[in-house]
Amino acid sequence: MVIDAAAISLIITAVVVIIVLSVILTFVPVALWISAIAAGVKVSIFTLIGMRLRRVIPARIVNPLIKAHKAGLDVSINQLESHYLAGGNVDRVVNALIAAQRANIELSFERCAAIDLAGRDVLEAVQMSVNPKVIETPFIAGVAINGIEVKAKARITVRANLDRLVGGAGEDTIIARVGEGIVSTIGSSESHSKVLENPDLISQTVLSKGLDSGTAFEILSIDIADVDVGKNIGAELQIEQAQADKNIAQAKAEERRAMAVANEQEMVAKVQEMKAKVVEAEAEVPMAMAEALRSGNFGIMDYMNYKNIQADTSMRDSISKVTKEKQDSTED
Repeated sequence: MVIDAAAISLIITAVVVIIVLSVILTFVPVALWISAIAAGVKVSIFTLIGMRLRRVIPARIVNPLIKAHKAGLDVSINQLESHYLAGGNVDRVVNALIAAQRANIELSFERCAAIDLAGRDVLEAVQMSVNPKVIETPFIAGVAINGIEVKAKARITVRANLDRLVGGAGEDTIIARVGEGIVSTIGSSESHSKVLENPDLISQTVLSKGLDSGTAFEILSIDIADVDVGKNIGAELQIEQAQADKNIAQAKAEERRAMAVANEQEMVAKVQEMKAKVVEAEAEVPMAMAEALRSGNFGIMDYMNYKNIQADTSMRDSISKVTKEKQDSTED
């Protein structure tokens, strides 16, 4: 029983030792420390433990530090760790510094870190400084003085300006400024044929305006890739103006017609008013005759003659109407 208890105690001790060593090796990056020592980078084991306590992944600091040391860069571990804690990409910054050193581009760690923290890809910027980038614009339309539309597409060769990369405008600003220059150049041309004959005039005029000021790029060249003739804007504007004039004239004619109709209706109303006055006057005739009979100014024989004249007049009217109808039917 004593031997069994000793064996159990030994096993428990071995398990505890293994667990403690596992925890220590997990918390303390011994393998990473050995790799740094082998690469000639002096990193204290306590520094790595401090990184763990500061919630910094040691591999993301030590591996770029080894890379920078092998490239001959003067970068300290504190610089890399502070950039990591600020939210930067340490590996990309070190790669950018190595690329800049190989290309003989003067770039300090502070500026490189600032570019990275500004949200720009600092490695891409260094690569663009060595190998310029070509930006192609869409078709930009302008109208010459003779009214013909001209569409031009440009290729802009730019190089990153590391000094203006922080706070400088991006590619969209370059495209917008070049587009404005193309429209202005085409618009100042007397005819579209001059633009087609010498498209290089557009690139020369636009390039001379210094469009890269305040941007993160340096424009090396602007080349016109394609030029097309579009619509005859001047003719279309004249057609639209003529149509507008026609609509205005039609509106004025309709206004005059409406006024004429209103005047006609007004005259009809006046005629009816006059007829009403005639009827009113005719209604007073019998009253006047009765008054004349009562006063003795008008006799019964006079009244009979008046009636005979009315009957004779009515008969003549009837005969004339019948005669006219017969003549009309004969002519038909």
